[in-house]
Amino acid sequence: MSKIDIHHLTKKQRKQMHGWLRAIIQLLYFLFLPSAYTAAFAGVKYIFTQLGAGEKIGLTSFVSVLIVLCLYTIVFGRFFCGFACAFGSFGDAVHFVYVWICKKIKKKPVKLPETVTSKLSMVKYVVLAVIVLLCFKGVYSQTQGYSPWDVFSMLHAFNFKLGGYLLGIVLLVLIMVGMALQERFFCRFLCPMGAVFSLLPMLPFFTLKREREQCIKGCSACTKQCPSDIGLPEAGSLDVSGDCFQCQKCIDTCPRMNIHCGLPGIKGMK
Repeated sequence: MSKIDIHHLTKKQRKQMHGWLRAIIQLLYFLFLPSAYTAAFAGVKYIFTQLGAGEKIGLTSFVSVLIVLCLYTIVFGRFFCGFACAFGSFGDAVHFVYVWICKKIKKKPVKLPETVTSKLSMVKYVVLAVIVLLCFKGVYSQTQGYSPWDVFSMLHAFNFKLGGYLLGIVLLVLIMVGMALQERFFCRFLCPMGAVFSLLPMLPFFTLKREREQCIKGCSACTKQCPSDIGLPEAGSLDVSGDCFQCQKCIDTCPRMNIHCGLPGIKGMK
């Protein structure tokens, strides 16, 4: 069997291949490394719990995971969110199924209006601040049963002993409704770990940029395709958006194929 030369594939074929590649990577992380998100955020909670108690902060396994993911994000951007986070991948699957069902029944998918999404974008920082405050005060443990991602982690591990997690179940169901209506709903609006990542100073080397002068006048295909509704910075710009999940979807959407990383010769996905 001859090797596939991606340079001879049509735009549609490249887009399909990249879509399948990303889905396979997400599935592998979902099946075999689902706890990376919870481990990293456990590190955040541990740090502020220790600070509040006036105790020494040790280099626990949770803190180590947090440091590694933060350093990786600073250098490469939020690839973890776009490819490796189990909860983000779950949201992608929920949204895909909803859109697929709408196509089958020939109904236009309902989507949250931009006026709503623009206001919701700050909620994740409020969620992070509340959790940090609860940890600092030493009362976070009293909120057991409220966390939707704890419920998700238990279900993922086939642990159905959810007694006392009623509020967490309700919140998870409501989040799933949001995931269906809006791509990356939880990641954009509610994820406290996403808030941590978006606050990090990211280097521009792997940030996606566009050759603005080569764009078709009035074209905004990349922004429309972006789950975060982000406009790409121009080539040479040092601007980095902390809300970019590095999903790379904009690359194959561009009709001129002029989206690339900050490093010369790298389009993305490589």
